[in-house]
Amino acid sequence: MLKYAKEILQKVSFDRQLFEKELRKAIKTLIPAELEDLKTWCLEKFGHLYHAIIKRSFALAKA
Repeated sequence: MLKYAKEILQKVSFDRQLFEKELRKAIKTLIPAELEDLKTWCLEKFGHLYHAIIKRSFALAKA
């Protein structure tokens, strides 16, 4: 599922709202061990565009 989530996020990265929606879906779907990998990958790949969205989405997941 992690690989699939990454593929989807790359495809929707052109749109801020779509990226956030798909990121939140991915966070709900993945097991805890995969979440840290996804977070690291997102920050490396899209941190320059969506840093606040990534941080907020993962913070909400932990709450």
